[in-house]
Amino acid sequence: MTTTTLTTRPLAPPTTAMRRPGFGAALRWETRKLRSQLRVKALLLGALVAPVAVVLVVRSQPRPPKDTLFGRFATDNGFAMALLVLGFASQWVLPLLTAIVAGDIFASEDQHGTWKTVLTRSVSRSSLFWAKAVAATAFTAAALVLLGASTIASSVLLVGHQPLVGLSGQTIHARAALELVAASWASMLLPMVGFTCLALLFSVWSRNVAVGVAAPVVLGLVMQLVGALGGIETLRPYLLTTPFEAWHGLLAAPRFTGPLGDGVITSAGWSLVCLVAAFLILRRRDITGG
Repeated sequence: MTTTTLTTRPLAPPTTAMRRPGFGAALRWETRKLRSQLRVKALLLGALVAPVAVVLVVRSQPRPPKDTLFGRFATDNGFAMALLVLGFASQWVLPLLTAIVAGDIFASEDQHGTWKTVLTRSVSRSSLFWAKAVAATAFTAAALVLLGASTIASSVLLVGHQPLVGLSGQTIHARAALELVAASWASMLLPMVGFTCLALLFSVWSRNVAVGVAAPVVLGLVMQLVGALGGIETLRPYLLTTPFEAWHGLLAAPRFTGPLGDGVITSAGWSLVCLVAAFLILRRRDITGG
């Protein structure tokens, strides 16, 4: 009688499919990419340093710029100086700040031919799109915080914190003036997010960095010119540049906040339409060529 010895081999562990990185991984990667770019560092540093230079230059002028809101008090009142800078920055500086990053964040993939590698080996289109959108929006918020804080701090420290004369001629004490000036700067966030989404749309659609950066700024200037024309009161509330002026109601007496509410709706509408359009364009794009 013979016995057969059976040799058993250890079973190989079940193979698990490689999980594709999700939104969190994509967001961390896009944030790391932005933090490593010299352009982004220079923009944030400029947002911190440039207001100090602007305040020093305006303060040294022998005559204040009387043709602008709060300009006549800018050389004697720090809060008026901060509002003067805000009025100037909202015309083209703030849209430009958002477009430099958002207008490049998708088009740079076309410029370097990395779409095929990123989308076929790394993350899904949806995860990548929303990661880039959130990263660009976060940069917009950071740039606004630095620019606003630097402007207010340098204006108050270099010019003074005397009571502010409001748009209706009322006197606003220093503490209330500081709160209103900070709120005025904060009201820029939503229209800046709208311009960020507009730049994202141009970046996805054009596949060109120059178009993605320049087109939102040019369109913003056109909207400002259209908004300054007479007889278009029905169109003006729908322009993305109109919410940049909504802060004026905070400095009037009695205070009115209707334009701020309208600006929230306008900014949200532009942001939603631009994001949906950009997402659909990217989703249907053929990336087999690179």
